[in-house]
Amino acid sequence: FPNLLKRSTLYKYLYVDRTVVNNPLAQADWASKKLVWVPSERLGFEAGSVKEEHGDEVMVELADSGKKVRVNKDDIQKMNPPKFNKVEDMAELTCLNEASVLHNLKERYYSGLIYTYSGLFCVVINPYKNLPIYSEEIVDMYKGKKRHEMPPHIYAITDTAYRSMMQDREDQSILCTGESGAGKTENTKKVIQYLAHVASSHKTKKDQVSYSLPLGELEKQLLQANPILEAFGNAKTVKNDNSSRFGKFIRINFDVNGYIVGANIETYLLEKSRAIRQAREERTFHVFYYMLTGAGDKLRSELCLESYSKYRFLSNGNVTIPGQQDKDMFTDTLEAMRIMGFPEEEQIGLLRVVSSVLQLGNISFKKERHSDQASMPDDTAAQKVCHLMGMNVTDFTRAILTPRIKVGRDYVQKAQTQEQAEFAIEALAKATYERMFRWLVMRINKALDKTKRQGASFIGILDIAGFEIFELNSFEQLCINYTNEKLQQLFNHTMFILEQEEYQREGIEWSFIDFGLDLQPCIDLIEKPASPPGILALLDEECWFPKATDKSFVEKVLQEQGTHPKFFKPKKLKDEADFCIIHYAGKVDYKADEWLMKNMDPLNDNVATLLNQSTDKFVSELWKDVDRIVGLDKVAGMSELPGAFKTRKGMFRTVGQLYKEQLSKLMATLRNTNPNFVRCIIPNHEKKAGKLDPHLVLDQLRCNGVLEGIRICRQGFPNRIVFQEFRQRYEILTPNSIPKGFMDGKQACVLMIKALELDPNLYRIGQSKVFFRAGVLAHLEEERDMKITDVIISFQAWCRGYVARKAFAKRQQQLTAMKVIQRNCAAYLKLRNWQWWRLFTKVKPLLQVSRQEEEMQAKDEELTKVREKQQVAEKQLEEMEVKQQQLNAEKLALQEQLQAEMDLCAEADEMRNRLVAKKQELEEILHDLEARVEEEEERATQLQTEKKKMQQNITDLEQQLDEEEAARQKLQLERVTLEAKMKKVEEDVMMLDDQNNKLNKEKKLLEERIAEFTTNLAEEEEKSKSLQKINRYRLRREEKLRQELEKNRRKLEGDSTELHDQIAELQAQIAELRAQLAKKEEELQEALARIEEEAAQKNLAQKKIRELEAQLSELQEDLELERAARAKAEKHRRDLGEELEALKTELEDTLDSTAAQQELRTKRETEVAQLKKTLEDEAKVHEQVVVEMRQKHGQAFDELNEQLEQAKRNKASVEKTKQALESERNELQIELQTLMQGKGESEHRRKKAEAQVQELQVKHAESEKARAELSEKVAKMQAELDNVNSLLSDVEGKSIKASKDCSAVESQLQDVQELLQEETRQKLSMGTRLRQLEDEQNSLREQLEEEEEARKNVEKQLQTSQAQVTEMRKKMEVEAGSLESAEENKKRLQRDLESVTQRLDERNLAYDKLDKTKTRLQQELDDLLVDQDHLRQIVSNLEKKQKKFDQMLAEEKSISARFAEERDKAEAEAREKETRALALTRELETISDMKDELDRANKLLRAEMEDLVSSKDDVGKSVHELEKSKRGMEQQLEEMRTQLEELEDELQATEDAKLRLEVNMQAMKAQYERDLAGRDEMGEEKKRQLVKQVREMEMELEDERKQRSLAVAARKKLELDLKELEAAIDQANKNRDEALKQLRKLQAQMKDLLRELDDTRLSREEILAQSKENEKKVKSMEAEMIQMQEELAAAERVKRQAQQERDELQDEINNQASKTALAIEEKRRLEARIAQLEEELEEEQGNTELVNDRLKRTDQINVELTAERSTSQRLEGARSQFERQNKELKLKLTEMEGTVKSKYKATIAALEAKIAQLEEQLDVETRERQTASKMVRRTEKKLKEVILQVDDERRNSEQYKDQSEKLNSRMKQLKRQLEEAEEEAQRANANRRKLQRELEDATESADAMNREVSSLKSKLRRGDLPFTMRRIVSRAGIESDEEAEAKSETPEPKPE
Repeated sequence: FPNLLKRSTLYKYLYVDRTVVNNPLAQADWASKKLVWVPSERLGFEAGSVKEEHGDEVMVELADSGKKVRVNKDDIQKMNPPKFNKVEDMAELTCLNEASVLHNLKERYYSGLIYTYSGLFCVVINPYKNLPIYSEEIVDMYKGKKRHEMPPHIYAITDTAYRSMMQDREDQSILCTGESGAGKTENTKKVIQYLAHVASSHKTKKDQVSYSLPLGELEKQLLQANPILEAFGNAKTVKNDNSSRFGKFIRINFDVNGYIVGANIETYLLEKSRAIRQAREERTFHVFYYMLTGAGDKLRSELCLESYSKYRFLSNGNVTIPGQQDKDMFTDTLEAMRIMGFPEEEQIGLLRVVSSVLQLGNISFKKERHSDQASMPDDTAAQKVCHLMGMNVTDFTRAILTPRIKVGRDYVQKAQTQEQAEFAIEALAKATYERMFRWLVMRINKALDKTKRQGASFIGILDIAGFEIFELNSFEQLCINYTNEKLQQLFNHTMFILEQEEYQREGIEWSFIDFGLDLQPCIDLIEKPASPPGILALLDEECWFPKATDKSFVEKVLQEQGTHPKFFKPKKLKDEADFCIIHYAGKVDYKADEWLMKNMDPLNDNVATLLNQSTDKFVSELWKDVDRIVGLDKVAGMSELPGAFKTRKGMFRTVGQLYKEQLSKLMATLRNTNPNFVRCIIPNHEKKAGKLDPHLVLDQLRCNGVLEGIRICRQGFPNRIVFQEFRQRYEILTPNSIPKGFMDGKQACVLMIKALELDPNLYRIGQSKVFFRAGVLAHLEEERDMKITDVIISFQAWCRGYVARKAFAKRQQQLTAMKVIQRNCAAYLKLRNWQWWRLFTKVKPLLQVSRQEEEMQAKDEELTKVREKQQVAEKQLEEMEVKQQQLNAEKLALQEQLQAEMDLCAEADEMRNRLVAKKQELEEILHDLEARVEEEEERATQLQTEKKKMQQNITDLEQQLDEEEAARQKLQLERVTLEAKMKKVEEDVMMLDDQNNKLNKEKKLLEERIAEFTTNLAEEEEKSKSLQKINRYRLRREEKLRQELEKNRRKLEGDSTELHDQIAELQAQIAELRAQLAKKEEELQEALARIEEEAAQKNLAQKKIRELEAQLSELQEDLELERAARAKAEKHRRDLGEELEALKTELEDTLDSTAAQQELRTKRETEVAQLKKTLEDEAKVHEQVVVEMRQKHGQAFDELNEQLEQAKRNKASVEKTKQALESERNELQIELQTLMQGKGESEHRRKKAEAQVQELQVKHAESEKARAELSEKVAKMQAELDNVNSLLSDVEGKSIKASKDCSAVESQLQDVQELLQEETRQKLSMGTRLRQLEDEQNSLREQLEEEEEARKNVEKQLQTSQAQVTEMRKKMEVEAGSLESAEENKKRLQRDLESVTQRLDERNLAYDKLDKTKTRLQQELDDLLVDQDHLRQIVSNLEKKQKKFDQMLAEEKSISARFAEERDKAEAEAREKETRALALTRELETISDMKDELDRANKLLRAEMEDLVSSKDDVGKSVHELEKSKRGMEQQLEEMRTQLEELEDELQATEDAKLRLEVNMQAMKAQYERDLAGRDEMGEEKKRQLVKQVREMEMELEDERKQRSLAVAARKKLELDLKELEAAIDQANKNRDEALKQLRKLQAQMKDLLRELDDTRLSREEILAQSKENEKKVKSMEAEMIQMQEELAAAERVKRQAQQERDELQDEINNQASKTALAIEEKRRLEARIAQLEEELEEEQGNTELVNDRLKRTDQINVELTAERSTSQRLEGARSQFERQNKELKLKLTEMEGTVKSKYKATIAALEAKIAQLEEQLDVETRERQTASKMVRRTEKKLKEVILQVDDERRNSEQYKDQSEKLNSRMKQLKRQLEEAEEEAQRANANRRKLQRELEDATESADAMNREVSSLKSKLRRGDLPFTMRRIVSRAGIESDEEAEAKSETPEPKPE
């Protein structure tokens, strides 16, 4: 009982209660009230019934409140029929709209059903309570079931994904999306729980041994990963107590057998800002609270923990979650970490990082007094942070307050403001927590991916936030919405691909629409990289510009994307939103505050380097990728330091870029999977169970894409129904469309849809289904309900009539009975006190007459009893005769059976021989198979060893590849650094070029000055003499400098040559590398064949790569040396330049130098120029060398990359080969398994064959014994067989005679059928002719009636207009008098008149509106009339169907009656058999009585003999008498023996017969009971089906009747409305009269108020205007009347013409009547002949029914049927041809009439003649058609009769088959009985032999006794024996005789 209760509660939360859904009252309510959905502010949508329609508006009465509301037609949404309530898949809804979807979800949610399908979606609504639908019992329920077999559940989605992964070997994904608090995480948990239960590998022991994990099973770890992620990534929000603040994609890998082998988790968009601040009543991540409450004292001191209130980052302090203990959760989390294999160091490391994040919030900064610089007054929090994270405090505070910032090439310490320092701390806290979370996910992945098993496929579970639309949305919402756009595009694409696949499978015409492209514009707007760039690309671009702000970013977005259709600038205030994007779920406003910051995610790189160099290994590992960080200096100093940002270009990636890459990877994996969609919905924000906010749910349905999916559904054909179901459900709408007999489902549906006259756009017919657009099935349901209601109403009416008639008859009977009782009572009351009557009553019993009657009655009773006994005796006699016949038949059957057994024995021998041969063959095959199996096992072992080797090689190769990848990453990093250095060198070269240009300019200036100096040479010569000494000194100095320069030049040349040599060496090395690469390629190709050699080659390649790296490093050193040399050269150049300037100054000072000095100067200048040239040449050469080096370096780098890529390709190919080998191994395993199974099966078969052989041998032995015994019986049976054969020959003679008679009858039948065909042809022709004439006559009558009606209408209108004119004239005369007196009061009434005129105008407007509505209603009425006609047709069809159904019912009743008769017969047979058994038992008893009597006689005789022996009196008798008596006794003994033997034989025979009868009786009883049970079951099943059909028909009839009544009511309403409108129009026409009436009322009022004059004046003016208008109207009416009269005259002319034509046609018909009379006489003669033939036929049928060969006749009748059908088809074809001819003739007639009208008078006579001819032809054809139709009817009657006969024959044949089967079964039973009887006979023979032996013993003993008696007698005669001795001897003799008798009297053992 508790289990039942539990199961019922389970089913409550899973299954829909269909009794509530299939409520006929609800169906009727829906059909009658025209229920629709009306928008509602409170409930979203309310149910209402349409009451009135006013143009575009509709009056709707709300169902709940009864309020009437006016609603626009466009706002109304259709309601589904009640049978679709709580539907499990909303795609099945016939009306797919928002209201229906919301209603369905609401109804299911209130019923406790939280899961609902919507096409591909599974919609889940959070119940906010625990439901008992996630237990192991439920898991087992859903395991291995198809989706449609079970109610909706997350387990069903998971199981379908798992099964399709296993079957199709295709990766699967389950996408859970929804708002926070909708239940995404819980459903994800349930998916993992289900997969862990279904696909756990611990089920098999082998897997436990080979793949056991050191720290618990993989499934446990997978389940424990969730609590850890929830602790670190979930938090309490306003909507949800356990909200996931990150998205995750869990990838569970499975092996080939479907066991879990590993898992991988990827996370997206962690809300790291929650670590530093939270909204009201919200918590930060759970782990902070777990740690603070759950940590012990030791751990608290180690982690420097404090109370909640002391942490700034815990905004709301200690916020608890109801029903959750943080302390317990902390221990659970640590336990989960332990299960996952986290060592204690890592656990403590994690907690230290968490504590340090909290402590970072406690670091406070202050602003210094005289500057903006920040200071840290209290560094206790900083000390704690540094202690926890392993840093130096002073370095940390310096890095925070005065970080080093790079300006150009130098680093500068920049003081930070308070805001900057606080921002840096917060950014550090967020980054630390994010890195720690990323590390945690990576660590979990590492733990989950330990197993060695290869993952063949995976199931991915995506748990990500759904679409978010807040009032203002930021960068995070853009990312989430962008993700959901992509996911919705994937859904649209996959959904319609599936739709298209189904359409293609069903062969439907369908142009493919990819609805995924609908979302592409919005996705391009967000993600497009260029032309025009998307929002993310523009955001990244703005991040590169130093002076960029959020405002500039918004301006750029508006500039680039302003014209995009999905983007526009909002019209709100500037503070509210910056731009809008139109997503699929709606319009979203975005505010771009701090987007650049969020995108760059900057950090203080000084602190980051400190953390990287931390003493704590855990922290340093978290911060190992410091190079990728965007420094705070880039952001803070963007505007101040323009060159600072460029240095790190390309070194970091934005959040947008990273997320875009992550998303593209995710989408790529999802596209490669088969997706399953789960949409989670939050019902309310109060976290209350059982409450649902409609608007909130509708918003989520839009955001989740459910409504988008429904929109796509509407585009196609969402409603689909199987042919059989469509035919079964809607055939009632098209009763005569499908012909009788078998028809393919598709053809039937095509015919049905043609009959329904549906628009071809509304449906498509596939291969197995009919597809409909949304709403079509609802329309069909309505029509069906109407039809069924009509049928059921008529049925109910008939039932009520029947009940009423029955009650009336009963009442009549009661009335008559009451009258009789009253009469008798009155008579008794009269006689009661009469004395004579009293005397009569007292005397009557004393008379003997009354006793005589009693005696007579007693005699009669005795007579009846005697008669009954006689009848019983006669019956028994008959039964015995029947039994005798049956026994004879059984005897014959047994003989036949014997023969069959003999044949079977022979066959069994043959079979045995064959089986022996087969056995030998199978044994040989077995030996071969065993040998093959051994070979395969050896091969398998070899393959396994090879596989192990391969796996080892693969692991080595993977390690090498990892090393290579690491090396490549290093090389890439070095390449990046080299590129940076190269850029620096380029900048230096540019600087040198600038300096060179400056020097050239200076040179030109110097040349100009030299030209000036030449003029002053004379003056300078004098001065030069004095300066020669100084110059000599300077010359020496210059020479020294020149020598040094030359040395430097030589050095540079040497360096350049060395560089050239190095380059040549490098080129040689590159050539060598190329050669090595070629070798490597060859080696890799060889490695595909031999994987072991590849490892060595890869090692060589790695060595060479290391050598190349060494060479690269040497080249870099050379480059640095070159740069140093160049720097020195530049220094020398600068020195020379300075000296030159000094010389110039000296030259300017010494103006009076000599010509010699000038020459020297010129020489020096030329030398300087030469030196400059050489320097420039050397610089160019150097640059060329550098460029060449760069190119070579790049080439070498590219080649290395190519090598790496080739290595990757090789790895991929190796993996492919590995997979191929694995697949081969699996195939081999499968082959092995199949071989083993084959071996087992062959062994099993061999054993079976051996067992069969043994059984056959045993049977053979038994059959041989039986044959030996039966051969004796055969001889006896032969005589009986001869008798039976003679009887059979007589019967065969009779049957031959009957068959000859039958053939004669068949020939007569064929003649009759030919005559019938001729008659049917004539009937058809006559019928067509008659129908044409009738149609023409009807059309002429209709025209006449229409004309007469039109004339009457015109006359009525004339009369009414004349009456109006007369009334108006009278009014004019009456009011003329009052007009004269009314002129004075005209002014007073003018105001009233104006108001009245205004009212009149308003009414006129209203009347115009009414006219419009009238026209619209008229149109609708016409439509309704058309619909009504259609409905009438449908109703007539339904009535026909009802009749058919009644016929079926009658047939079923007849069948049931027949079954009852058969049952009664069977019961009678059973009774007869029982009576026979009783009779036999009685006979047995009589025989046994006889035996007893004989025994008694025997005893008496013995007693007499003993008396004789022992008697004292007879001692002296003579020996002669004694001998006589002895002889007499011996004779009596022999007679007794013979009697005994005969009795024993008879007893044996009777017992055998009794046993047989008992066995037969039992078998017959059992068979009869089985047959009875089967028949009862069949009858009950048929009865149930009929009852079901009747109920369904009743339901459908009721619905149809209700709909019809509704339609009738609607029609009546519309008619009433029409009448009202007509009345209103009449009033509108008579509005002037109404105005006059109003005026009269006003006059009556004015008389009281003395205003009569004013009223009369007003009325006069109105009347004058009216009279004028009336006169105009009268004139127009007169004109119309004249027109109508003209039309009447024309119509009369037409009528006369028609009458003339009719008279002519009548004459022709009369002429034809004489011809038809002859035809009728012929017809009568033929009918008489047919009647005779029919009588003969009936007689012949009566004869043939006796014949047993009915089966042959059925075949002949079938042939005749086909012939009849062909003839009927021919007749139908002829009929259709005649109809076509008729139509053509009608068309010709119309053409003729047209030509007559077109005034071709000349051709009229000829045409009339032709028409007369055609009409004659028509008459002939009509007569022929009539005759043909009659013939057809007769043939149809005969056909029906023949069909009935065929059905009877079929039934008989079926009965014969059943009887034959029963006889077979009975034969088998008889065989068994025979065998048993034979065994019993053997036992009886054995008993008989025993008895014979005993008898022989008895006779011997009797002889001995006789001898003794004779000896005694002789002794007695002699007198030798004494008296005592004689007594003893006599006693001994008696005793021995008694013993002998006892032996003889021992009963025989009865056979059991």
